[in-house]
Amino acid sequence: MRTMAVSSKSSNSTLIVKYQTGTTPAGSPEIRQKSLNDVKADAMEQDVYDVAAALFSLGKNPVMNVLLRKNFELLNE
Repeated sequence: MRTMAVSSKSSNSTLIVKYQTGTTPAGSPEIRQKSLNDVKADAMEQDVYDVAAALFSLGKNPVMNVLLRKNFELLNE
């Protein structure tokens, strides 16, 4: 069986922001998340973080985590 080489190509990413909306009756933080799809693959991490911080500074809920899910297309060559 011959194995083909696989390469990867960057694809658009997803920005995920987790934020606290309140507390549960037990006192634990209640966390929700929003996603922004189609973030350019070549966007700098600092720029993505700054955009997330700027957008959520307009709201009343504190940001808990900012995630950047990078996507890659796998190509069988």
